[in-house]
Amino acid sequence: MEKIKMPTPLVEMDGDEMTRVIWKMIKDILLAPYIDLNTEYYDLGLVHRNETNDRVTIDSANAAKKYGVAVKCATITPNAQRMTEYDLKEMWKSPNGTIRAILDGTVFRAPIIVKGITPLIPTWKKPITIARHAYGDVYKNTEMTVPDGAKAELVVTDKDGNETRELIHNFKGSDGIIQGLHNIDESIASFARSCFNFALDIKQDLWFAAKDTISKKYDHRFKDIFREIYDREYDEKFKAAGIEYFYTLIDDAVARVVRSEGGYIWACKNYDGDVMSDMVATAFGSLGMMTSVLVSPDGIYEYEAAHGTVTRHYYKHLKGEETSTNSVATIFAWSGALKKRGQLDNVKELCGFAEKLEKATVQTIEDGVMTGDLYVLSDLENKKKVNTEDFLKEIKIRLDQLL
Repeated sequence: MEKIKMPTPLVEMDGDEMTRVIWKMIKDILLAPYIDLNTEYYDLGLVHRNETNDRVTIDSANAAKKYGVAVKCATITPNAQRMTEYDLKEMWKSPNGTIRAILDGTVFRAPIIVKGITPLIPTWKKPITIARHAYGDVYKNTEMTVPDGAKAELVVTDKDGNETRELIHNFKGSDGIIQGLHNIDESIASFARSCFNFALDIKQDLWFAAKDTISKKYDHRFKDIFREIYDREYDEKFKAAGIEYFYTLIDDAVARVVRSEGGYIWACKNYDGDVMSDMVATAFGSLGMMTSVLVSPDGIYEYEAAHGTVTRHYYKHLKGEETSTNSVATIFAWSGALKKRGQLDNVKELCGFAEKLEKATVQTIEDGVMTGDLYVLSDLENKKKVNTEDFLKEIKIRLDQLL
C-alpha cells in the first residue's frame, strides 16, 4: 500500500530507558511501513535534557502549542540517585509538569479494556476516564509544625496593605501541624473548559465532584466556576451532543462510580484525581493499560502512556537479557496522536489507520498473545507469553490483515 501522507507535523517527544527502546520499535514495526511520518522531533531523554539545561522540554511544549498535537514517551523525573547515575547538573523538574504548566492543560486517563482481563469491580463494562486538575492544593502547599501554646491564623494582606485574619486553631495541650493550600480562579476555569471540551470531543457525560458541604469556600469555588462556565458556554453544546454535565459530592461520586458500568469522565481536584486515577487503573487491571492525554483549554492535545520508563526491564535489556514489556499504552499514545492529527487535517486515511492499529493491538491480546504482566492478569484459557519485540510483530500480523 502507498504510505499515508501527513500534511502537518505532530510533535514527537522521545523519552528514557525501556520506553525509549520500545518507542523506536513501535515506529520501525508498526508506523514507518504504513505512514510517511511527519514529526518535529525533540529528545526529552534525561541525557539531552541535562545537555540543554532542560531547554528542550520548554521548546517541545512550545512546539505543541504551534502544531496542536504531540505524542510523548515516558521520561525520568530525577531524584538523588539519578543525579549520580546520569551526572546531572541539577535535579531537573518533571517534564510532564513543565509541559502541563506551559500548555495550561488537564490530564485525562482512561483504561484500555480487553477480553480476558476482568475488572475487579464486576459492573464496570466501559472505560472510566479520570480528569485531574494539575495545579495547587497539597502539591503547592505550605506547612508547619506548631508548638503547644501557639496560635495559628490565616492572614491575607490585600494590595493596599489591609489584613484579614481567620483563626485556624489555638494549640493548647499538644503540639500540632498546619497546612496552607491555595488555588486560583484562572486555573480552575482552564480545568473546567478542558473537561467540557474533552467531553464534547469523545461524547461522554462529565461528572465533577468535590466536598463543598464541608469546604464552603475552597471547594465551593470549584463548583461555582464549573457551573458558571457550563451555563454560559457549554449548556447548548452538551444538549446538542446528547451528553450531560452534573456535580455531586466526592463521597457520593465514589458510591456512584462503584455501582456504575463506566463510560463517563470523572473530573477531580488535584489530590482526589491523584488517588482515584490509581484506584481506577488498578481496578481495571493494569497501569500498563492506561492511556493519558493532556488537553489544554484551547484544544492542544499531548498523548502519552500513563506509566513510567520501566527501569527494571531496561537494566535487563542492557545486559542482553530478554524482556517482556507491555507496549500497549505507548502504542495507544501514538494512535491517539495520529487520530487527532488526522481529524484536525481531515486526513481520513490517518484516522482509519490509527483505529485499525488500536483494534489490532486489542485483538492480539484477546487472541491470547501478550506480554508477561498481562499474562499474569489474563483469565483466557489459551494464552501465550511473548517478548517485547515479538508482541509488536504479532500486532503487525493482525494490522496487515485489517489493512
